[in-house]
Amino acid sequence: MTGPDRYARARTDGRTLTLKAMWHGRVIAESERTLEVDGYHYFPRDSVRMDLLRAAPKSQSDRACPHGVQFYDVVQDAERSARSAWSYEAPRAALERVDHWIGFWEDVEIV
Repeated sequence: MTGPDRYARARTDGRTLTLKAMWHGRVIAESERTLEVDGYHYFPRDSVRMDLLRAAPKSQSDRACPHGVQFYDVVQDAERSARSAWSYEAPRAALERVDHWIGFWEDVEIV
């Protein structure tokens, strides 16, 4: 794939780059096969620490999203980052590649 929708793999000395989603010094996702769409990296669900994600209540704009977005709070003990992860649960054609994959932003750094 080329363009904005591609696996985020970079080869250095023949090695595949593994991307990580970091939150407060913790690895909460790690994969060699993330997808980059519109500047965001999406991780396959099986590479994400889903035990740290809690489904956030849907806002009016969430319910209006044509892709069925579900935001998640990232939570561990007393720490919480509201709506710092999301997934498209019923994506239209433009986002089918990331159907049920997890994207991160705000307090989560992709490294």
